[in-house]
Amino acid sequence: MPDHDPVTAQTTRREFDALLRRVREEQAGPAAGAGRGSLTALARQAVAGKDGPAARDELVLALTMPGQPLWARETAAFALGCAGDRRAFETLVLLLNHRDPDRCATAAHALARLGDPRTARAAAALATNPLRTAYALHPVRLLTALRAPESVPALTATLERLLGPAEPGGVAAYGRVALACVEGLGALGDPRAVPVLTAARADHRLAPAAAAALGRVERSGEDSGSAGRDGG
Repeated sequence: MPDHDPVTAQTTRREFDALLRRVREEQAGPAAGAGRGSLTALARQAVAGKDGPAARDELVLALTMPGQPLWARETAAFALGCAGDRRAFETLVLLLNHRDPDRCATAAHALARLGDPRTARAAAALATNPLRTAYALHPVRLLTALRAPESVPALTATLERLLGPAEPGGVAAYGRVALACVEGLGALGDPRAVPVLTAARADHRLAPAAAAALGRVERSGEDSGSAGRDGG
């Protein structure tokens, strides 16, 4: 959905500018042509919330027309997602699972602002897929930002798998993913995460973050109990 908070809007503009810098080399070929400037202008208007239905439809064409380069699809999807246009959903989910972590991060930012109820389910499916653990970092972070019903179960399942013997490499291979799960569960503050966070505390690579996360969960429970007593 469009950003009305000035700080969030500023962050979105920074993300968009970083995207444009990153894809500049991809735009350098002769095939980019005059359409590059037009697409960038339309996307910038959408990110700023200054576009209209006709402009959105043109951006959607960049997602659906055959032969569109990846940079064009990513630029259009980011702008549409940040503007709350759900026609960007499928492209953004594909980018969330891309091998390029910068593209994953950009897609996660847009999906967090899209406001599509399918987003959490898609992110949970990517985060918990044992065949895609190497690309699970940004789905995990997205689930934390969404604070959706799927968030705690997905982060718990992913962390349990990384701590267990069934995941080749485990925390040693996917430490950033495991750490994101630990930090995310702490931020979510759900007591269902206590067992897996306690297990994570036994791993020296995760111990400090797990201890901090357990503290956040405990404080969250105390705050909820206090609010319940005050409300009663």
